[in-house]
Amino acid sequence: MEKFKRKVFYLGGFDPRGVRFYHQLYRDQAARHAALTGDSLTVSARRAGAAGSTVSAAWSVDNDAAGTQTDYEYLRWEDLVGKVWIRNPLKLAWRSIATYVGHGRFMQFGRMKALRPGPVLTICYPPFLAVMIPLLFALMPALLLWIVLPFWAAALVGIGVSALLSGKWLNKLVVPWLLRFTYYHHTLAAGGPGEALDARLDAFAGRIADELDGPWDEVLFVTHSAGTILGMSVMRRLFDRRGDTLPAHFAMVGLGQVVPVVALRTDARWYHADLKVLADKHFRYVDLSFPPDGAAYFNVNPLLLVADRHAARVDMLSPRFHLFYEPENYHGGWSNKYEAHFDYLRVGDRLSPVDFISLTAGRSRLDESIAAFRTIP
Repeated sequence: MEKFKRKVFYLGGFDPRGVRFYHQLYRDQAARHAALTGDSLTVSARRAGAAGSTVSAAWSVDNDAAGTQTDYEYLRWEDLVGKVWIRNPLKLAWRSIATYVGHGRFMQFGRMKALRPGPVLTICYPPFLAVMIPLLFALMPALLLWIVLPFWAAALVGIGVSALLSGKWLNKLVVPWLLRFTYYHHTLAAGGPGEALDARLDAFAGRIADELDGPWDEVLFVTHSAGTILGMSVMRRLFDRRGDTLPAHFAMVGLGQVVPVVALRTDARWYHADLKVLADKHFRYVDLSFPPDGAAYFNVNPLLLVADRHAARVDMLSPRFHLFYEPENYHGGWSNKYEAHFDYLRVGDRLSPVDFISLTAGRSRLDESIAAFRTIP
């Protein structure tokens, strides 16, 4: 019997970890999926994508039991992320000041809160904690030791304790990553993608356009986290190449969608233009964003952020991770916020019709998976 052939393009988030990390993650989750289904999935080694290794890497996924074959293409921009990834904490602190001044001037925080209050807290708590945690770790030992030591000696000890402990706690609460994320998207909103990213987005659109008429039964453009922001610009470029019509077997999937981070900046006019173009276009869009994920905008249709209507066929769903994990493995709580944001790319303790491997290598088409998921009480 001829296999069902699927082409998947994956555009990830703001992460300097590259294709090696995500290829191994895919292999690990494919093994978990196989253990739950009994279907043996074979994930090949990586190879350069058709447009060259700078643009993408690819691997194949064979699911013989399900009769499916997936050609998976990882769209690369981690090299561009690495160039703006701030490692020096003092430099990060300085850049963060400009970031939050910019957000104060241009971000529509009132509208953001009305759409979803959680991401507002996620944006606003990093600078508060970045100041308060080091301050508390310095003050507590300094004030205690001031009883028996001169003030200057107690202060030096407090500063030393803070230097030793603050970084661990800030990292546990994902503060440095969120500050980098927020700074980057502040610059993206204000200045646009820039020459290098602009060329890369064009290349991504070119790769998708090249494969739409290929031998595929389904073509999925899957975006995750910050990739959902860039994905909308890729879609606009794809329509520029293909006209107003895309084939019926194509769909875009957004995982942990964060489009308002840029779309709600009043100075991001270049991005507003992209979204306005998409409002009139007919295509399939599925959004999977989890309400407890403080970085994601659950039930916020990105196509309605700058328009009052859209032509796309849209489904807005929660992946309901809590139903598919045992309590001890479920990524709840503040200390697991970062991990929770990656559950979109994982397989739980029980199979979900819309987990990442089911969508990209399973036996069902996207619409069949969505219909099966909706039947779960």
